[in-house]
Amino acid sequence: MTSRHSNWRLDKNSEPSGSKPYNRPKRPPGLRGRAIGLWYRDQMAKKRLDQSSLEVENEDFSSSRARAKEAKLQRKKSFEKLKDEKPLGSILLSDQKKKNINILLNETLDMYPSLQSKNITSYEHLSDTEFKHEFLQHIRGNMMENLKRKCQISKYDNEAENERFLDELKDKKKKHAYKQMQNVRNILPSMKMKKEIIDLIHNNQITVISGETGCGKTTQVAQFILDDLIEKGQGSQCKIICTQPRRISAISVAERVAAERDENIGGSVGFQIRLEKVMPRNRGSILFCTTGVLLKRMETDPSLNEISHIILDEIHERDIISDFLITVLKDVIQFRKDIKIILMSATLNSEAFSKYYNEAPHINIPGFTYPVQEYFLEDVLQMTNFKFEDNRPIWRKKMSVGRKREWHEFIEPYIRQLEAEKKYSRHVTNELRNLEYERVDINLIFELLLKLCFSQKNNDDGAILIFVPGLADIQKLSKLMKESEKFPMSKFIIIPLHSQLPTMDQKQIFKPAPKGTKKIIIATNIAETSITIDDVTTVIDCGFIKISNVDTETGIETLNAEMVSQANAAQRKGRAGRVKPGICYHLITKIRYDLLDKFLKPEVLRKRLEDVILQLKMLQLGKAESFLSKLMDPPESKLVQVSLNLLQRLGALNSEENLTPLGYHMAKLPVPAQCSKMLILASLFSCVDPILSIAASLGFKEANQLSVSQDDSDKRKYQLSMGTKSDHIAMHYALRGYEDAEYKYGFCKEFFLSSSILRLLIEMRKQFAQHLFDMKFTSSSHPRSPSDNLNSDNVALIKAIISAGLYPNVAVVTGCKRVPKLRSVSHEKMEFHPKSVLSKEKSFSSPLIVYHTRIKSSSLYIHDGTIVFPLSLVFFGDQFRIHEKTSNDRFSGVSINGTMRFVCTQSTASAIQNLRDRLNQILEWKVSHPGQVSWAEDNPELRILKTIMELITMEDNEDLDLSDYDDN
Repeated sequence: MTSRHSNWRLDKNSEPSGSKPYNRPKRPPGLRGRAIGLWYRDQMAKKRLDQSSLEVENEDFSSSRARAKEAKLQRKKSFEKLKDEKPLGSILLSDQKKKNINILLNETLDMYPSLQSKNITSYEHLSDTEFKHEFLQHIRGNMMENLKRKCQISKYDNEAENERFLDELKDKKKKHAYKQMQNVRNILPSMKMKKEIIDLIHNNQITVISGETGCGKTTQVAQFILDDLIEKGQGSQCKIICTQPRRISAISVAERVAAERDENIGGSVGFQIRLEKVMPRNRGSILFCTTGVLLKRMETDPSLNEISHIILDEIHERDIISDFLITVLKDVIQFRKDIKIILMSATLNSEAFSKYYNEAPHINIPGFTYPVQEYFLEDVLQMTNFKFEDNRPIWRKKMSVGRKREWHEFIEPYIRQLEAEKKYSRHVTNELRNLEYERVDINLIFELLLKLCFSQKNNDDGAILIFVPGLADIQKLSKLMKESEKFPMSKFIIIPLHSQLPTMDQKQIFKPAPKGTKKIIIATNIAETSITIDDVTTVIDCGFIKISNVDTETGIETLNAEMVSQANAAQRKGRAGRVKPGICYHLITKIRYDLLDKFLKPEVLRKRLEDVILQLKMLQLGKAESFLSKLMDPPESKLVQVSLNLLQRLGALNSEENLTPLGYHMAKLPVPAQCSKMLILASLFSCVDPILSIAASLGFKEANQLSVSQDDSDKRKYQLSMGTKSDHIAMHYALRGYEDAEYKYGFCKEFFLSSSILRLLIEMRKQFAQHLFDMKFTSSSHPRSPSDNLNSDNVALIKAIISAGLYPNVAVVTGCKRVPKLRSVSHEKMEFHPKSVLSKEKSFSSPLIVYHTRIKSSSLYIHDGTIVFPLSLVFFGDQFRIHEKTSNDRFSGVSINGTMRFVCTQSTASAIQNLRDRLNQILEWKVSHPGQVSWAEDNPELRILKTIMELITMEDNEDLDLSDYDDN
């Protein structure tokens, strides 16, 4: 619905006094209202594009040489800096310990003779096993060749099945329950376009279908295809896969479609997600699954030979896996001319998908929502008479060049137009000149709430949904409402909605408020699409969203509140029109709304790419950068290189960017790359159980939940860590405590844990354990099998395995008075996130911290950490180097990563280096000749592993024998 605002125009004399006139393009005549804002937004985009093109054109050919010279200079500076770097610890071994190590090293000198082969990179040293055949076939394979070789275009057709499916459908149509469901379906807008949709799909290999929420595309399109083929006597030729971006969507949609067909799940409709599936019949069927499940299927069946139709739903969300799948299917359709691809999207950006598939035909289904009246910040200021805190004149505020240009070309002329129209008071236009309004102001939301809830004009009985960026904003607004004493529990039901808050009380979200009470939901963007609350009639949109990004130079992830896109704003507005006409208050100005980007950046431009690269390697798609450049929105080359570099440092890829045997196993495990390396090492050292818990938690989510009003959850998490000074081990203790608890509900309530997440993590542990068993790394598929957990109570060893997976994510504690001081190995200032157990620590027995996630928001935060000791990094880190005292470098010891130095004698350094070499040999042999390490037998490899474990354990326990420590 249109806004209250009348048309506005830019004043010819809108430049600030004393400034040079701006050389603006002339606005076309005839534009009105929003079209003016959009035209000026496009001009800004064109200006930015022209500027960047100019910079590219002016770049000299010598720039590549200059960059190479700069890189060489940086390496030299890094080496010089290392000379001045203070050691981060000492490694002390007694003479007797070194003597024992040297004896062991001599005994294991020829442990694996074939590993000494000069042609090790060609894998000629591998024994002729099933693994060798599978691995070499994979790394030498190519998806396009596989498609040529394996593609089958002959159609499956079974007359008996065709008749059976037709008879079943005819019988259903006679049933009362089926007819009732058909009446419900007939109300949906998509039903009115059934024939048009079927004809378009039948006549084209690629079809793009768009439609707003409630149009019925998700539940109906697959049924249209199936019923049409069954009625034509071709039901056995139909085998549909419909992908959903979320697990819960795949299950709920499958259940809904089965109900509409008057069936139980497992008939013509089924679902498959990770850890859970109910498969449909083999033919004449629809399978709803996550995008990840379909990609996994393509590893063994790249041409999807048995599939007749693939429906990719919700592709407008632009998550990495969906973008990846859309690109892979472009190769598949070159060889599978008979397969049908249907792309389903929200209306806003469906044209982009049509264009990507060479102008594929596009059909739009109208939505099914009531009109929603929109108001903007100027209207809210008029209603509330609100005054922002900072009232300094605009010219006294610091602004970037781009923001100044935006102010002078768009915002100031808009404010002048409002003044000329005299629709708003002078107070409003004065406040709009205060740039403080372009941020989240909880006080403004509170004042608007008071107006909506206590004004006689606002007697609507519907719920109010408030969108804020993050948990801190939910907490702040909840506290403000509580302390005001104006929202008593007898009249208001206030529900916070956040992915990490307990779900026990959130069932109230879907229940209508009792008569005489009003329901107020304070939510993040989780309420935009994932959750539909039918009785919402009023939306307050703060105009901001917390979004993750990644720095292409450093790989650091950021999580900051940024302005929403027009697509976000439209989704939020639509929440108010489900049951009757609604109202949406956008807490940004109308001109700012018109200048918003249409969409947020696709996820592939905002995320690390390690797991995506492993996925494309498993699909045999060639060089990472070459394939990723084919995506609709290719990631920057620097970001691809950052991810490739990490995978090479983890040992997953070699210098030619091919999977190593270790990388092949890592890619097969359904966990993040760093966690998969942890699992393989855990099987080697017989400590599988705790690492399974940690991998599941890091790969999915922690079970710890947050409290809106207090930090009790943080205190309980600290208790769960049991003095280990490790967030990761606390994750394991939470899971083990839940499994062992007799009264599970009470355990979860006491420690602020989610029982649903814990149950899911337990199932994931079982799945990972099964994978390790199938890969022959463990002797049992049970996570807590005694034979695979002989060392699971050794906390020092668990920490070392964690550091092996999380390396090179290392931080250094530089001081601890009231708050621990923290830096990265490259000297970036960091902090422990308040939810980390390490933020509560007052003393640190080692300055070394390994972590999985660091995100830059108000500061650069480490979200999870584990204290480790030098040997954990020395044994499992890379770029190992021995230093001798020289005139230039007075340091004697070893270094890791070129940045971390540890003092030790030359004899100790030599012993450690040789043990490292043996450990790497064992790992290399085991991943290329999969098999369990028997800790019950005495053999050379076991003696090496036990020696390393003993050294790590003694160091962590500060139990080193220093009685005969030497200085040689």
